[in-house]
Amino acid sequence: MVDGETGREQLLEALRSIEMQTLVDMVLVVFAAYILGRIITAVLSKISENMSREGRIKVKMIIPAIRFVFYAVAFFYIFREIFSIFGPELFLLTGLLGAAIGFGIKDLFADFVGGIVITFEKPYQIGDKINIGNYYGEVTDIGLRATKLVTPDDNTVTAPNSLIFNEAIASGNYGVSEMMVVIDLYIAGESDVKTAMRILREAVVSSKYVYISRTSPVILLHKALPFYTRLRAKAYVNDLRDEFEFESEVHTKAWMEFRKNNIRAPQLHILNVPPVGDEYESDPATRRNVRSNNRARRDSESDTNSQKNFEL
Repeated sequence: MVDGETGREQLLEALRSIEMQTLVDMVLVVFAAYILGRIITAVLSKISENMSREGRIKVKMIIPAIRFVFYAVAFFYIFREIFSIFGPELFLLTGLLGAAIGFGIKDLFADFVGGIVITFEKPYQIGDKINIGNYYGEVTDIGLRATKLVTPDDNTVTAPNSLIFNEAIASGNYGVSEMMVVIDLYIAGESDVKTAMRILREAVVSSKYVYISRTSPVILLHKALPFYTRLRAKAYVNDLRDEFEFESEVHTKAWMEFRKNNIRAPQLHILNVPPVGDEYESDPATRRNVRSNNRARRDSESDTNSQKNFEL
C-alpha cells in the first residue's frame, strides 16, 4: 500500500514539474505535423491533376505515407519528452493510459490503428472507387482517424478507419486508373437479340471513354427472363471518374439505334392478382372482420327499413 501511494505521489510530483513551455512545444509539434500534412496533400493533389492517368494515381498513393511520417515524427518527439519527464513513473502512466483507451477513447484508438493499417496494407488508396458501409464513391483523403470519399451525388462522406476491421470493402480499380463498368439494358422478349447485341457492342466500342486492351476486353452477355431479355456489357473506362458519363453515353446511343430497328423496351405485365376489395383481403382475420362488418351493416339497414315500414 505504501508503494502504491509512493508511486502516485511520484507521478503527481512529475506532473507538477512539467513546464508550460514543454506543453506548448508538444502542442506546436502536433499542430505543425497536421499543417504540413494538409499542405503536402493539397500540393501533391494539385500536381497530380496535371499528370497522366498513371502518374496521378501513383502520386496520390504516396500522400498517406508522407502524412504518416509527419505524424510519426511528432509522436516520437512527444513520447521522448514524456519519457524524459516521468522516467520510472512512466509504467504507472502507461497503466492509466491503457485504462483511458479501454473506457473512454477505444473507438478513437481503433480508428488510429485502422489508419495505420490502411496506410501500409493499402486495402484502398486515394483515387479508388470503393464501397464502404452503405456508401459508394471516390476516396479523396485518408487520415489517421477517418477516410473521406465523394459519392456520385457529390456528397462528402467521412467514414471511420475502424470500418476495415468489421466491414467488407470493395475497390473498383485498386490503384489503377482504369475501371470496369457494367451496363445493363432490358428489351422485350420478342426483340431481335442478335441485332440488339450488335448495337450495344457498337455503342460501347465507339465511346470516347472506353479502354480496350488484351487484358481489358469488351464482354457482352444476354439472359432471357420470363417477361424480358437482359443485355449486359462489361467494359473498362480510361479514367474511373468517367464511369457515369460512359454509362450514359452507351445508353443514349444504344436506345437511339434500338428504336430505329424496332427493338422495344419490355412492357409491363399485369399478373393475375384478384382485385383488392372487401371480399378479397389477404389476411383471414381481416376477411372475417370485413364479413362481420358487412353483416352488421346489412342488419342495420334491415332494421332501419323495418322501422320505416312500422311507422308507415
